[in-house]
Amino acid sequence: MHNFFFWRFLMKRYPIIALLLLVCFLISCKTVPITGREQLAFIPSSTILPMSFENYNEFISKHKTIENTPEATMVTRVGKRIQHAVEQYFSSHNLSSKLEGYQWEFRLVEDKEKNAWCMPGGKVVVYSGILPMTRDENGLAVVLGHEIAHAVANHGDERMSQGLLVQMGGVALSTALASKPNETNGLFLAAYGIGSQVGILLPYSRLHESEADHLGLIFMAMAGYDPNQAISFWERMSASPGQKPPEFLSSHPADTKRISNIKKILPEAMKYYKPVTR
Repeated sequence: MHNFFFWRFLMKRYPIIALLLLVCFLISCKTVPITGREQLAFIPSSTILPMSFENYNEFISKHKTIENTPEATMVTRVGKRIQHAVEQYFSSHNLSSKLEGYQWEFRLVEDKEKNAWCMPGGKVVVYSGILPMTRDENGLAVVLGHEIAHAVANHGDERMSQGLLVQMGGVALSTALASKPNETNGLFLAAYGIGSQVGILLPYSRLHESEADHLGLIFMAMAGYDPNQAISFWERMSASPGQKPPEFLSSHPADTKRISNIKKILPEAMKYYKPVTR
């Protein structure tokens, strides 16, 4: 449904760009693991991973990381278990090549914001402000499974590809970096969830969020964490203080819709669930 509105909007407002997008989609189509959705993502890993690692290192250099604490150890432990689940799933479906070049790393940073993200290449950051919401390993697994799902499903690559077409006329990433480095880097940060952007790509962002919930539940289940705990986590997030924007202005689904969607996915996720002794 989001795809339909996206194409209809483009055809009305930007017909030439819409045709360009359609051609690129036909020749650059990829498939999202698990859901099978076809996506436009034409930026090669050899181009995006160095850019990802550079931005990650810059972020880490400017933020205080928390190390050698029970919380930091938990972030690493849960992250590695989900990493192994992802690698296991991709290996069993002959998709390991999609993870080539990944350099997994899990960091806890001191920040009151309720946030976490995963850059392409497996660079994962958890903000300390979200830990009161996650409460335990299961809650943290909900968050990390979701964020890692964004990366391995190439959601950022998809948004970056769309951004280069819609905002920069379809130029190659290398050309965009050379001619408009600041704008291109801002597009990168927004595409990978480290900034905020309201505009034409907004409907895709909500679609990505729902898809990441789907993949994330399966990855956390494979890692030995109970996917049912996702409901409790999002109920806590829904009840947390702070005014939330209406869904049509937010890149995330409304909490009630998200919880409803998760309940529909749970039977599938539970097929992968094998509790482990911790």
